[in-house]
Amino acid sequence: MASQDNDQDVRVAFAVIIAIVVLLVGSVVGIGIQRAGAPKAAKPAVAAPAAAGTVVVEDASVVVENGVVKFYFAVGQADLAPGAVDALAEAIAAAQAGNALAISGFHDATGSVEANEELAKRRAQAVRDVLAAAGVKPESLQLRKPEVTTGTGNNAEARRVEVSIVR
Repeated sequence: MASQDNDQDVRVAFAVIIAIVVLLVGSVVGIGIQRAGAPKAAKPAVAAPAAAGTVVVEDASVVVENGVVKFYFAVGQADLAPGAVDALAEAIAAAQAGNALAISGFHDATGSVEANEELAKRRAQAVRDVLAAAGVKPESLQLRKPEVTTGTGNNAEARRVEVSIVR
């Protein structure tokens, strides 16, 4: 009889251990599935400078700095960040009041110079198209190729289009 009680105790202990292992494995798998399937948080439409004069950019974003609207772009992309029209509100109002807007595209120093210049042009045209869609007259928009199109700073900062008010 004592042997049967001992065997039953071993079975109960074994069942408890197996149940714990199954729960742990199930929890780890469940957490992994949840993290893999969870939607990623949206990037902010308007990024704030990380430190004086420095902007950290991974995806498309827009920053208003000293009256100049700076659009930053993801590598190889010409898609504007959400909130572009909101960031351009002051520039749109200035253009509607009779001022011109200068749009200049820059690129980083990686890859083909010709391809980068074409991409910088497409980015500047995308910004121009947003301004035109917001009601800015085409004659108020000036696409300007900067003397030095390769942006300064890190590559993420270099991939930008600047919109400034010409008074």
